[in-house]
Amino acid sequence: MSGPRLTVGCFPYDTTRPLLDGSVGIDGAEVSVRTGATLPEIFERLVCDEEFDVAELGLTFYLRLLEAGTLPYVALPVFPVRMFRHSAVFVNTHSGVRGPRDLAGRTIGEFGTYGQDPGVWNKGVLMDEYGFRPESSRWVIGGLDRPAAPFAFTPHPHPADVDVRPAPEGKSLGGMLDAGEIDVLFTANVPQCVLDGSPNVTRLFPDFEAVERDYYRRTGIFPIMHTVVMRRDLLRERPELAHSVQRAFTRAKDLSADRYRQRRRWYQAQTMVPWMNSLVDRNADLFPEDWWPYGVSANRTTLDTFLRYHVEQGLSSRRWTVDEIFAAELLDT
Repeated sequence: MSGPRLTVGCFPYDTTRPLLDGSVGIDGAEVSVRTGATLPEIFERLVCDEEFDVAELGLTFYLRLLEAGTLPYVALPVFPVRMFRHSAVFVNTHSGVRGPRDLAGRTIGEFGTYGQDPGVWNKGVLMDEYGFRPESSRWVIGGLDRPAAPFAFTPHPHPADVDVRPAPEGKSLGGMLDAGEIDVLFTANVPQCVLDGSPNVTRLFPDFEAVERDYYRRTGIFPIMHTVVMRRDLLRERPELAHSVQRAFTRAKDLSADRYRQRRRWYQAQTMVPWMNSLVDRNADLFPEDWWPYGVSANRTTLDTFLRYHVEQGLSSRRWTVDEIFAAELLDT
């Protein structure tokens, strides 16, 4: 039997570049790797057009579509994007919000949907550690730096007692935060007003690196944002492909991680960022050798936490288990 032709969709990260440049392939398959201008574009092409055989998808979007029974894909325990997200909550400096306990009663913007992957993590951490209650705030959903409607490719569940509404027509969340029309913003990317140095916007956790490092020391959780999904019919026809795809993504990720390790010898001379070597050294003291693991076993606590947050925030009708959401062929990885 000849190998299949696989169309793969993902964004160009360190974890995936070897797939995009062809230095890593999928054993036994002819592979075409495609990307997009933005992540929501890739997600929409996957969900609405079924363009890809294998693709990256935000974990919350996968869970929403899995619950709705409308996604002909199953997740593999491959996680191309992980990120600590204390740094992704921004506040208007005139709002009176000085810390997490000031969020009650505020108007909070959120990019794309109520409960995007960073938002699920931030709400969950704030609930666990600071007693935050999402229903105590008002939520506005829209585009970050330009006006945009909530994402059309995903369901938008939220609890009945949480006030969620779209941003006013013609308004972006970053602009609203800068103008004081919202008090707080939960986002995936840094708003342009922050990059431009606006005095009106700061982070909820200005010393976010110290807070995030402390969070990891205490919990062992390195938050997962995205997973990789594969067509169910393809997996039924060729169950061995689950392992082949996971191995390819793992090789790509490991190649990039090895470059950071090897470049320590040269003080990370290939990057223009001063003191990058110091950062890599400090991270090596905090994280295990494989600081970005794939597979179920090494990520069960992190995944269980996300699944708990998802149901606690009213985004799932029940608490899914790790063993339910990933391909059975890879549950022992």
